[in-house]
Amino acid sequence: FAQTVDTLKIFVPAAPGGGWDGTARAMEQALKATGAIKTAQITNKGGAGGAVGLPEFVNQWKGQPNALMVAGMVMVGALITNKSPMRITQTVPIAKLTEELEVVVVPAASPHKDMKSLAAALKADPGKVSIAGGSAGGTDHILAGLIAKAVGVDPKKIAYVAYAGGGPATAAIVGNQVAAGISGWGEFAEQIKAGKMRALAISGEKRLGGIDVPTLKEAGVNVALVNWRGVFAPPGVSDKDRKAVTDLVVKMAASKEWKAICDKQNWAQSVVAGEAYAKFIEAENKRIGEVLKDLGLAS
Repeated sequence: FAQTVDTLKIFVPAAPGGGWDGTARAMEQALKATGAIKTAQITNKGGAGGAVGLPEFVNQWKGQPNALMVAGMVMVGALITNKSPMRITQTVPIAKLTEELEVVVVPAASPHKDMKSLAAALKADPGKVSIAGGSAGGTDHILAGLIAKAVGVDPKKIAYVAYAGGGPATAAIVGNQVAAGISGWGEFAEQIKAGKMRALAISGEKRLGGIDVPTLKEAGVNVALVNWRGVFAPPGVSDKDRKAVTDLVVKMAASKEWKAICDKQNWAQSVVAGEAYAKFIEAENKRIGEVLKDLGLAS
């Protein structure tokens, strides 16, 4: 690292303890370990999938050097669903860092042994196949909508049951209160290993290493989706500061310290920086907006 940053300010538009907060704290750990920063100052502002925090970052953090916001796919959907006038494109995209696959599960006692069986039930009577997941318009809901569309069902007809967090959704699935569930692999991994849930399919283009669960595409459902997370600089930063903070993040992502954290957290490293990341964000905004329209959550 060419120079050490005294204080890196990280804005997390979510409450402590979630995925974005975990990413911010992991960054602090890796950057300190590599000597790239002396300290990190983390600010949390939770609410509505990032829709509460984003205006603060855009307006009050404007032009600040050595400042980053951690966010991801959930924010793109939340801003549209909450009819926020703000868009993530009002920030300066720095780099995508990680991806997490989603998994479709059923309770252990479910008659559905594979994804083809669940897809057939969904097609026959979508209202009877209740699907537990996170907040309305979030990644889990978006995946449910994409699956419905791929099997020829109107996404508005799916019986999606939104839960505030992984805990209540897990309880509903394990307790046989719903037909199926969708979440990030990490949320359900322990229950799957314990045999309390059956994993039918994962949402990536390819299988997870060492895990015997087919992809949706392998199961005949032409859908791929990953829940990505990345970092953004506030609007109004100088080109020099943008380059410095991009270099800082890209070097961190290449460090053994960061790799060790990602391995431990089951995060797939997927680094896309600069202009390529900005193009990716624009494409995601468009794609997610279309799915949310199909779900009746956006106009």
